[in-house]
Amino acid sequence: MPELCRFLGVVIQLHPRDHAPPHFHAVYGDTEALIDITHITVIGGRLPPRIEREVLAWAHARQPELREAWNRVRRREPVEKIAPPD
Repeated sequence: MPELCRFLGVVIQLHPRDHAPPHFHAVYGDTEALIDITHITVIGGRLPPRIEREVLAWAHARQPELREAWNRVRRREPVEKIAPPD
């Protein structure tokens, strides 16, 4: 599963055989959340509140790149890393 980004101890991943809607996995320690790329909302799992806010803010800023990464993964094409927050 491609790792898109890593920041604040959070690993952002896409799973190539994942189901719709377009989403990514944010893994932080022993917690994980699925984040909808279209609506930038948590659709499964959970993260600590501060980490969730940081991940959602990052996803808002990187939404076009996340959409492109989702499309590339679905086509089984290489995916480029996405920059962490500034």
